[in-house]
Amino acid sequence: MAGCPQRVPPRRVPPAGPAGAVSQRWPHARAKMEAPALLRVWVLAAMALGGSWATLPDHHVLPDHRVSSETGAVFVHELERELFQEAFVGGHEDDGAAPITFQAHLRDHPDLPRWLRFVQRDPHQPGYLYGSPTAAEVGTHTIEVLAHNRHTYGTVAQRLVVTVIPAPGGEPPYRGEFLVGNRNVEELLPAAAREMFLEATASVWERDDIRVTNVTSALDRGGRVPLPIEGRKEGVYVTVGSHGAFSPCLVSATSPQSQLRCHQGQQPLASCYDTFAPRFAIRWCNLTLLQVWPSTPAPGPLWGPGVLEEGGDFQPPTEVPPQDLLPGYLVTLLVPLAAAALLCLLLGHLMCCRREGVQKRDLETSDIQLVHHTTIHGDTEELRHMAGSRDVPRPLSTLPMFNVRTGQRINPMPGPPDGARVPLLPQ
Repeated sequence: MAGCPQRVPPRRVPPAGPAGAVSQRWPHARAKMEAPALLRVWVLAAMALGGSWATLPDHHVLPDHRVSSETGAVFVHELERELFQEAFVGGHEDDGAAPITFQAHLRDHPDLPRWLRFVQRDPHQPGYLYGSPTAAEVGTHTIEVLAHNRHTYGTVAQRLVVTVIPAPGGEPPYRGEFLVGNRNVEELLPAAAREMFLEATASVWERDDIRVTNVTSALDRGGRVPLPIEGRKEGVYVTVGSHGAFSPCLVSATSPQSQLRCHQGQQPLASCYDTFAPRFAIRWCNLTLLQVWPSTPAPGPLWGPGVLEEGGDFQPPTEVPPQDLLPGYLVTLLVPLAAAALLCLLLGHLMCCRREGVQKRDLETSDIQLVHHTTIHGDTEELRHMAGSRDVPRPLSTLPMFNVRTGQRINPMPGPPDGARVPLLPQ
């Protein structure tokens, strides 16, 4: 049409220059050209990864520390912050006040042994490993301690080797357990606090050979967590022991009269209240006195004549007495077979020999009953024969509604034409 511009399809223009020709003719040439760029990317990634590795937290290992403990006495080891702070690489000027968190567990185990506990109230306070080993824990226990610097994320590890030895004089048989209500457990673990408590207990007990045998937090004994109010403490159970008998003051504090006063909300009968005050608030109603006598060890095994001497060789017996296995074989094989045969005979007798039969039944039946039965059977057969040979029309109730041969539809039960009875098929 005149006046209308014609639309010309666009023409493909090949890329100009040698680069386009190279990309069309040799595709692998582009990969060769991009290889330096890929190498540059790999180098930059390696440098970034190296820089990230350089910023990873440092880890240092301190030499092993060996300590010893006796059975029947409390074991306390303080994890000093200063010792671990010196091992951290200083990246900040205030690393001396950096918070440090301690973790401890038995070597090759996820937790501490059952007799040892760990407590650290705050990252700015030292940690304590404490417990009371018994005779079952005699030996060497290796504890792995890991300290975390909360500022630099550095770690310092140390192995604590605890050697538990039996007490030279034996465990004290007389033990008293005091509940200190105004202290937390970490406040009674330092040596100075324990010495002050022993001095006050010695004046009450009137003995000089008293030592602390166990320290347990009241929370571990079912106590409640105190409210966050100033001066509220969780409470500590301190057990002390001695080889001497209890003093009259302690005995009177645990007498039945004192227990009755405690149930009434009064102080027990004792004259040594002021000995611990004001440093330790003793709950005298929770005082417990125990007498633990050492149990006699069980007798060891008695070695018989078959125990080898040191350096001897075992000589096994060369001759074995013959054993007659035929009776056992016969009992194992013949007894089940005999039982199975008896069961088969009993079942066959019940099924084959206990049948009555027609002849025996007829002999046991009276003649009048047999004649009556025969008469009924004969009459029934005669009626069936007569009904089959008679030529009479069938009853309407037996006729079908639709005759297959003639196609006639007949209502077998005609009724009044009031519509009360409607045929199933329309006529």
